[in-house]
Amino acid sequence: MTRLGLRARVTAGFAVGALSLAAVMALFTYDLTRRSLLEERERTAVRVAYFDAEVVRGGLDTDEPDVVEVLRSLNTGGSRRPLLFLDGQPHARAAEVSGDIVPAELRRVVAAGEPAVQRVRVDGQATLLVGVPLSERASYYELTSLREVEETFQVLALTLTAVAIMVGGSGAALGWYATRRSVRPLTAVADAAERIAAGDVTTRLDATTDPDLTRLSTSFNHMVDQLARRIERDRRFAADVSHELRSPLQTLAAAASVLTSRRAHQDERTAMAAGLVADEVARFQHLVDDLIQLARTEQPAQRETVDVAALARQACRSRGLPPELVRLAPDTPADWRVDRRRLEQVLLNLLDNAVRYGDGPVAVRLSRAGADTGVVEVDDAGPGVPPADREVIFDRFVRGRAAHDRAGTDGTGLGLALVSAHVAAHGGRAQVEERPGGGARFRVELPGSLP
Repeated sequence: MTRLGLRARVTAGFAVGALSLAAVMALFTYDLTRRSLLEERERTAVRVAYFDAEVVRGGLDTDEPDVVEVLRSLNTGGSRRPLLFLDGQPHARAAEVSGDIVPAELRRVVAAGEPAVQRVRVDGQATLLVGVPLSERASYYELTSLREVEETFQVLALTLTAVAIMVGGSGAALGWYATRRSVRPLTAVADAAERIAAGDVTTRLDATTDPDLTRLSTSFNHMVDQLARRIERDRRFAADVSHELRSPLQTLAAAASVLTSRRAHQDERTAMAAGLVADEVARFQHLVDDLIQLARTEQPAQRETVDVAALARQACRSRGLPPELVRLAPDTPADWRVDRRRLEQVLLNLLDNAVRYGDGPVAVRLSRAGADTGVVEVDDAGPGVPPADREVIFDRFVRGRAAHDRAGTDGTGLGLALVSAHVAAHGGRAQVEERPGGGARFRVELPGSLP
């Protein structure tokens, strides 16, 4: 499961906090309002019921009272309904009001001479039932509908819910705005770190007047200064060593050339030794050239329009490989905007790596990825990348490191590191994976190279 980012977590925290607070306040407001309205409605209903009970008491104080007429004389409106128990018999103005509405316990309390109030449901509606004892023979009950109060409660609940949701949304918006401002310095640091990782060691954070961020920007810039100085020292060291090695290598190459040219006058063992020396000197010269190129890779890419297909075929011919290995995808133009020198070095190093360690290249593909990104892929044949070496090869090629292991002690690590450095100068990326059918596939992407 993917973990949420910092801004998303802070925003969610603001939203949950605001929603929780709004929900608590809404519940408190609803409960307080509900109790207040019910208590006020109950007091009003009891007061009116006592008044109507006195009217009924006066109407029954005759020798032969007309119970129905007495009940009809009450001004109860449309929300109250009277009910009279006289000698245990219920009397009402309407047939829908029966004696079964009154709970037995409430009748027992009122019959004992104690007034009582109880909330009941009549025909699915909340009703307040007020019982008032009139005499030993009579008890008066009045049913007051609470439908309007319940409707008020529903409107109040919907309103408070909407308010809680809006408060939660406002909290989320506030959290997003607050984190956007507070995380902005971290975003600037991340952007600067990405540019530095891409090779731009001149990147620095702008000075800030915020005392809490001054230390961050100062420390970051100091770290980059130290990193730039170290990179420059390493580059100069590699360049100096490479240049110092050139002269003795040229001397060795000249001597090896003389020995090679006189093979006809040498015995078999001497001729073989001379050939091995010439080969190793040539390989050593290639290694020194790679070191010098690697020391110069801090320079930005000088883009120009280049026929990449023709350049790739020329690279194949220079290594004694058939130019038919180069395949240009149908939807890919041949002319790219790239640094010719850097791209040529990329192709030569990948071809050399394929020849030396992959039983030779089997394909050089030129294609596109997206609108303006050119892709160069070199497949080599072989048994596949050994699992033990896969991580090392990936590290050398993608991160541009010359691994200090047996597989990287003969210049291959520097060659792949040089490829990675040239690709980084274009703002691209490098990848390596196993090729279907065995061998390896080296892939470089060059953004902005296609028209």
